Amino acid sequence: MASAVGVCKYKDKEFLLVDIPGTYSIMSNSEEEEIARDYICFGNPKVTVVILDATSLEKNLNLVYQIMEITDNIIVCVNLLDEAKKKGISIDFAELEKRLGVPVVGVIARKKKTLNKLTEIIDKVCNGEIKPEPNKIKYPPYIENSVEKLEEKVNKMLTKEKQKLSRWICLKLIDGDQKILRSIEKNLKINLIDNEDLIKEKAETSDILNFNGVNKNEVKDKMISSIIFRAENIYEDTVSVTNEKYNLKDRKIDKILTSKVFGIPLMLTFLGIILWITIKGANYPSELLFKVFNWLQEKLVYIFEILQAPSWIKGIVIDGIYKTLTWIVAVMLPPMAIFFPLFTLLEDLGLLPRIAFNLDKFFKKAGSSRKASTYYVYGIWL
Repeated sequence: MASAVGVCKYKDKEFLLVDIPGTYSIMSNSEEEEIARDYICFGNPKVTVVILDATSLEKNLNLVYQIMEITDNIIVCVNLLDEAKKKGISIDFAELEKRLGVPVVGVIARKKKTLNKLTEIIDKVCNGEIKPEPNKIKYPPYIENSVEKLEEKVNKMLTKEKQKLSRWICLKLIDGDQKILRSIEKNLKINLIDNEDLIKEKAETSDILNFNGVNKNEVKDKMISSIIFRAENIYEDTVSVTNEKYNLKDRKIDKILTSKVFGIPLMLTFLGIILWITIKGANYPSELLFKVFNWLQEKLVYIFEILQAPSWIKGIVIDGIYKTLTWIVAVMLPPMAIFFPLFTLLEDLGLLPRIAFNLDKFFKKAGSSRKASTYYVYGIWL
């Protein structure tokens, strides 16, 4: 899964923008989470812009606090303000910025003028005019004490520019996520898992956890609980909802489209209708394109005859290049022109995620990834 890269020009300066895969967390081991986490940790970005959904701010703040452990240079961009307004959701951006300790910008991504403020803030963070000071999570005392035990040793293993990662690395040592630790070792070229200098400290952290009745398998849950609790508090203090039943309609639709009785039949019905429209509807423009291309072919043949071009040139240009290209366009363009707008419509209506939800249990029973159902839904159209 590759990251998209682009260049933005602002005040005679060029900014390289890297769009890493979207994710709600960087604590797990899915492919997109690994790519996002590794780039933020080891890609040396000057600033990390975290895009949040204004209609689901509480859930999204979880990711912000996880990234705060890795880097200080964070900008929080709250998108979909238009959708939030429709649902009666208003956000106190000044208070949110104060509570997070990092710049917060509200945007509507479809409106270019709303992105000007974000561009300005990115520029100021990059050149040092604004220095974010994240209000990081304070975990339970036994986790914080464990971090202190390890941090001095870990700091000595890191270069000066990478010492900002020491707290995050200590947290990974405490929760014992071997896959992440191996990734850290590979990218930073250090030894964490079998390091003799850390063995004693790691044993002491285990004693601290055990003394507080927490085993190693529960540490990550305790961390996540701390983050969720903080996110809930900030949400309550910064977000107001004038219409408490704004999502009632969505919940009613969910009950029908994801029900055990109607979910699968409705899914098959929708898929059948879309496939029928795509295949049947494509026949008419395909036929028209064939007629146009055949008419043009006759004109090209006539031109070659006037020019008395050799038959082998005529064969290459008309029978080879022209016919091949026009057949591909006539056959492929109409269904794609019909399919992609329909696909976008289904995505905007929220139907595709619901279809993926219905398929999820079947993929899990087959021993496949829980996210495979989502990839399958997208894949069948392509």
